[in-house]
Amino acid sequence: MKLDDKALKEKYDHFMLKEILEQPAVLRDTIDDRIRPGVGGKSIDLGEMNLDAEWLAQVHNIYIAACGTSYHAGLVGKYAIEGLTGIHVEVDLASEFRYRNPLLGDKTLVVVISQSGETADTLEAMRMAKEKGARILAVVNVEDSTIPQEAHHVLYTRAGVEVAVASTKAYVTQLAAMYLIAGYFAQQLNTIPRGEIDAIASALKEIPEKTEEAMGLSWSMRGLAPSLASKSSCFYTGRCLDYPVAMEGSLKLKEITYIHATPYAAGELKHGTLALIEEGVPVVAVATQEHVYDRMYGNLQELIDRGAYTIGVTCEGNNALGEIVDRAVHVPKTLLSPIVSVIPLQFLAYYTAVEKGTNIDKPRNLTKSVRHE
Repeated sequence: MKLDDKALKEKYDHFMLKEILEQPAVLRDTIDDRIRPGVGGKSIDLGEMNLDAEWLAQVHNIYIAACGTSYHAGLVGKYAIEGLTGIHVEVDLASEFRYRNPLLGDKTLVVVISQSGETADTLEAMRMAKEKGARILAVVNVEDSTIPQEAHHVLYTRAGVEVAVASTKAYVTQLAAMYLIAGYFAQQLNTIPRGEIDAIASALKEIPEKTEEAMGLSWSMRGLAPSLASKSSCFYTGRCLDYPVAMEGSLKLKEITYIHATPYAAGELKHGTLALIEEGVPVVAVATQEHVYDRMYGNLQELIDRGAYTIGVTCEGNNALGEIVDRAVHVPKTLLSPIVSVIPLQFLAYYTAVEKGTNIDKPRNLTKSVRHE
């Protein structure tokens, strides 16, 4: 594997920690030149995709197909695209999408997401969709890899070389790409007021700085790691946009610590999961969506009543959560909350793995589809 200078660990013990700390910089690389001054405020420029508004206006539905961490980015993309454009979006695991005979045609856009551009299930799902006449938009990190070569349209995420198997910086750039695409589609189709486009573009422009602020949570998450490292299981939960973040946080923990970590949508806890909660079981709750705060507090109270040790991740200014959870973690407030709220979860997984002494960059039984030039 040929690596450029940026892939060297330098002063860091692990590539994963280095890559977490690189996130503000790669977000800047992904976003900055795609936000332009426009009439009535900032606009999003994704002309590089060569996806014209006339064809986009005819799209009946959008599918997003991806695997693992990229799938979680796709779930956030669904919320963003549907919310801004009104176009129906389905998100599929690429390994299932390729076998389930989805309803595809020439008015269907399929978005495939892959860090490496070589993910086998995603590649085969894309080929199947092309055969059925769908148009393909690839969101990929590695140029000249197979997926962008075969797709109709491409958006590169510019995360640079990612060596650690557990994806961090590639993931947040995928999230940024999803918001860029959603905002660009809304802009092209005039589905939301011009002021809302400006607000999204401004939030994207500011997100590297917000992410930099969230890096300050490293030490507080390190303090939680020793107690978590001694546990055999952990639960993650959230509502709406916070649920995909909980899924990603859970994946990071189990990937590199080997602790059994399971995510649940908070409203589903009472449908079986509460039977697993007993004294001292850790639960990480992501709560950044103001319109469901009350619901989330109710779900957390059920967990607390059964003895769970609760860690709450929420936005700055939300002090109510801290009054009920055992430990509250506050991230900067932004329209793009999934990008900042995942950062403390990355740190929590990393420092817990350090406590356990696992092979953080190359966890057992896992491989990474990588192509470096």
